[in-house]
Amino acid sequence: MTRRTTALRALPIAPATIIMVLFLAGPIAYCAYIAFTDLQLTGQAESSFVGFDNFRAAFEDDAFLNAVRLTLVFTFLSSIVGQNTLGLALAALMQRASKPVRTVTGAVVVTAWVLPEVVAGFLLYAFFRREGTLNAILDWLHLPGQNWLFTLPILAVSFANVWRGTAFSMLVYSAALSEIPKEVTEAAEVDGANAWQRLWHVTLPMIRRSIGTNLMLNTLQTLSVFGLIWVMTRGGPGNRSQTLPLFMYEQAFQKSMIGYGTAVALLLLVVGALFSLVYMRLLRSEA
Repeated sequence: MTRRTTALRALPIAPATIIMVLFLAGPIAYCAYIAFTDLQLTGQAESSFVGFDNFRAAFEDDAFLNAVRLTLVFTFLSSIVGQNTLGLALAALMQRASKPVRTVTGAVVVTAWVLPEVVAGFLLYAFFRREGTLNAILDWLHLPGQNWLFTLPILAVSFANVWRGTAFSMLVYSAALSEIPKEVTEAAEVDGANAWQRLWHVTLPMIRRSIGTNLMLNTLQTLSVFGLIWVMTRGGPGNRSQTLPLFMYEQAFQKSMIGYGTAVALLLLVVGALFSLVYMRLLRSEA
């Protein structure tokens, strides 16, 4: 293959490549540079190169380590366990449900997904606040209520993210389950396998690539959740629901330490990349 032929084949993707470089790779490279400086929003005439000082400061900062821990807890509860498991359960149940039930359930779940993040945050804030809907229901049932956003903030925002994002997992798994031949599950049922055995030994192995893809996409989306938590708790009380995106925002825009905040953002990007590599490796090993 000549160089001329190679160039002609690459020509159709050249505009997309240029746009990616300008609007994706370029900003990431600039942010990577800022992360190694002491750039501030105010009170500074010019910035200087500080090497790895921002990263060392991050790993010596208890608030940063707390944000890392809460980010992992939030991601595990709301994405890996919550959205993934509930989405699969809904998809499986909707396969056996009647058409009206499927229509109503799909509409309700998808409506939560298409709501803007800020709107969903206000709705869940109204649900969990001391005078909110949840405590009103508990009071009607003669059960004790509490200020959920104060006592269990990370669980409250995790539930909110599950409520908002489960629709994506449900749609992914609905498509995957519809591709499983009915003859396979019917043969397993004839052989005496119960519902749990059919799920574990037949259904899950046949949709494992969809599970891996869904986990990867959900994890990356959950790592970057900002508006939902900001509206509900602003990372509080104290820093008990302050995940990495909120910690980054606080350092960069509230404390004006752009260099340090960008270093945290770069670390968050690395965490997302590591999750992606793990999932892609798992998917490749199953191919």
